[in-house]
Amino acid sequence: MTTVGEIAEAKYVMLTTYRKTGEAVASPLWAVRDGADLVMWTVADSWKVKRLRRDNRVLVQKCDARGSKTLGDQAAGIGIVNDDGARAADLIVKKYGVLGRLTVLGSRLRRGAAGTVEIRVRDVV
Repeated sequence: MTTVGEIAEAKYVMLTTYRKTGEAVASPLWAVRDGADLVMWTVADSWKVKRLRRDNRVLVQKCDARGSKTLGDQAAGIGIVNDDGARAADLIVKKYGVLGRLTVLGSRLRRGAAGTVEIRVRDVV
């Protein structure tokens, strides 16, 4: 059985959240392992965050940059939105280097510190 922490080792991860209708919606994101958890960083008012605040069930899977090709097994998880995205941003910078640093800086300039959130995914127990 694949864990969310193992999937976090991939360069890109497909995060699947659920609409009110139960329809699955997948989005490719950068991800970082933090202990046994998978951590992502995204825009605070994105639809994935809104869906996650309503229904914390998620699936994660390795994917390519565009999310058009998935790789390996999916892992079911519980997603938690942390309104302070600073730790996730720091972890993204460490993993993705210059590109991560530029992305985080650009986002902070456009949206401010409160414009992004951390999504933390834990294995379903």
